[in-house]
Amino acid sequence: MKLFFRDHVSVIILYCVSFLLLPWIIHSLDDLSSHYFYFIFLVSFLFIIWLIGRYYRRKKLYAHLQKGILTSDDLHLYEPQAMIEQAYSQKLRQMQYLHLTQQQILEEQGKEKQLVLSHFAHQMKTPLSVIQLIIQSDANSQSEHWQTINKECDKLTFTLNQLLTYERTSNLVADLKIEALSLKEIIQEVINELKDYFIAKVVFPKVMLAENNIIYSDRKWLKIVLYQIINNAIKYGESESSIQIIYDEAILKIKNCGDTIPDSEISRVFDLFYTGVKGRTSGEATGIGLYLVKKILTALEHPFTLQSHERFTTFSIDFSNSVKKS
Repeated sequence: MKLFFRDHVSVIILYCVSFLLLPWIIHSLDDLSSHYFYFIFLVSFLFIIWLIGRYYRRKKLYAHLQKGILTSDDLHLYEPQAMIEQAYSQKLRQMQYLHLTQQQILEEQGKEKQLVLSHFAHQMKTPLSVIQLIIQSDANSQSEHWQTINKECDKLTFTLNQLLTYERTSNLVADLKIEALSLKEIIQEVINELKDYFIAKVVFPKVMLAENNIIYSDRKWLKIVLYQIINNAIKYGESESSIQIIYDEAILKIKNCGDTIPDSEISRVFDLFYTGVKGRTSGEATGIGLYLVKKILTALEHPFTLQSHERFTTFSIDFSNSVKKS
């Protein structure tokens, strides 16, 4: 209430002068009825003076409010003069301070979580590697139990690598190193790393790439993308089938034969933690892999598409903006 009266003190003064003081002065000098138009003129004149004064007093406020695009400097009023402007500006400054404080707390919590995830993932990889070495060196490692343990260790290793990749993508843009790469060489490296998975699933790769296919991209991150896509093609492909890897007209296509992905899921498979109907049924999907693929390819500026029909699923990556010019 106090702020309201202080903000409208000029209106109260104008009212008192125009409708209380002026009629009394005119009536004291002469009859008010004979000077009615003179009274209207004085009241209008005072009102116009008040409007002009109020406009110039709040001119900067009006200009500030009419700005189309706000910046960080616009979180407080520009040189507030009126009482209401100063009070409002003070509130905005308090809100800005609270927002920045909360943002800083959230950023610190996020960094702390990333450090904890990275630390535990690295700590867990060491005992897993030891277990796998023991399995490989044991004379009875070909038994069914040892094979099951080895398989579960591979799943844990893959999941931990996904977790580490997810943690590293928080600073993805700063980590990019674009250079000329042999696409076939990277694909061969990925296939060699997945050879045991190919054999276990009885799936065979068919690579149709020329040796001189040179593109510009980041080697580490592109390899992670190809590893994830080919791994998915093996996981969801039919046994005794093949995975075709074709490069034609600057477009890389990875095609596998298996269950068709419903149209309703195509746009959602890249969402974080979305596993789809088959992923929930098999229990093997994490819902992280394709999310990372989308995030990395977007940062690398490589357009991509996913198509699935008649039991064939094709993941395409467009390198037309990244091929080496001859």
